[in-house]
Amino acid sequence: MTAARRLGEARELLAEHPVVDGHNDLPWALRKQVRYDLDRRDIAADQSAYLHTDIPRLRAGGVGAQFWSVYVSTELTGDEAVSATLEQMDAVDQLIARYPGDLVRALTADDMEAARAEGRIASLMGAEGGHSINNSLATLRALHRLGVRYMTLTHNDTIDWADSATDEPRHGGLTDFGREVVREMNRVGMLVDLSHVAATTMRDAIAASAAPVIFSHSSARAVCDHPRNVPDDVLELLPANGGVAMATFVPKFILPAAVEWTQAADENLRAHGLNHLDTTPEAMALHRAFEAERPRPVATAATVADHLDHMREVAGVDHIGIGGDYDGTPFTPSGLDDVSGYPNLIAELLTRGWSRPDLAKLTWSNAVRALRDAEAVASTHSSTRPPSNAHL
Repeated sequence: MTAARRLGEARELLAEHPVVDGHNDLPWALRKQVRYDLDRRDIAADQSAYLHTDIPRLRAGGVGAQFWSVYVSTELTGDEAVSATLEQMDAVDQLIARYPGDLVRALTADDMEAARAEGRIASLMGAEGGHSINNSLATLRALHRLGVRYMTLTHNDTIDWADSATDEPRHGGLTDFGREVVREMNRVGMLVDLSHVAATTMRDAIAASAAPVIFSHSSARAVCDHPRNVPDDVLELLPANGGVAMATFVPKFILPAAVEWTQAADENLRAHGLNHLDTTPEAMALHRAFEAERPRPVATAATVADHLDHMREVAGVDHIGIGGDYDGTPFTPSGLDDVSGYPNLIAELLTRGWSRPDLAKLTWSNAVRALRDAEAVASTHSSTRPPSNAHL
């Protein structure tokens, strides 16, 4: 079969079983670039000069549901972090209200299925980093009531109750309070997201959780030995837990040759007074100048497919998904340059012999099932366990 026919087959599959993407940082990009001025970044039109994401490209990519990250930097702490998280959530609400023909608020698995039937993109929210709740289970519950359906336990820094993958460990995983956070997330029906956390935290959280966990944007450590990825022994725990590991597209997490290059590029940004996660036009201009002097190793759709092949082998096809991390990374793989690229990944997997039923699980049904199962656990736990008032 020709490449064009394979790509056409991928698009046909996505029309029926669209992508549930676990992580997109558009709200943070809108905050940093235009302070949420949606007239300046009208995503109904092509925004490829500034963003990885807009509605035409979401449609071209076959996206049917998006977990919008309501990430805030760990440079924000305490109540300031909580307020910024609320502002991020408000930005998502503004997007949904502004584009009702394309985006629809989703809180449940049934909402996701209804959106698919209507031809709209189910829009869910995920908080990225436990610093967003300021050590308060009441704040956690409030975020859930306002629509947050997963929380990543840490971001890049270790917090008071959980170790991060990219910081010095202080707790050996989760503390007692951290385990209580997991139990309270189970009680209210918020998915526990283990991207960004240390492997010890992953194991502790899975042991503590009665509901499926997710990795909203992490790949396989056996394929690329980066601490942001998932070790095989953790992938092996997912079938019993019911969880889903959603492979990411970030080159420095999936391509070994890109790790050292990205570290140098990040240092170049810091030397110019910018955060290494910055994707503003100023930061990207610095990256392009750096790349002109030192060519960047380029990942491809095949690189991501290598991770998915491995993750399917270790965790099983019922426990894998996709979390691109668009607008949260300055670089993307060739062929997966922005949110329009998902058909290229599906075409690559078809070439490798993945069946249509297995691809439907990858793109849609695994993520929907995980949320539905978390809702079922919450239904039981909320009727038998009162709200926790544990504190540090």
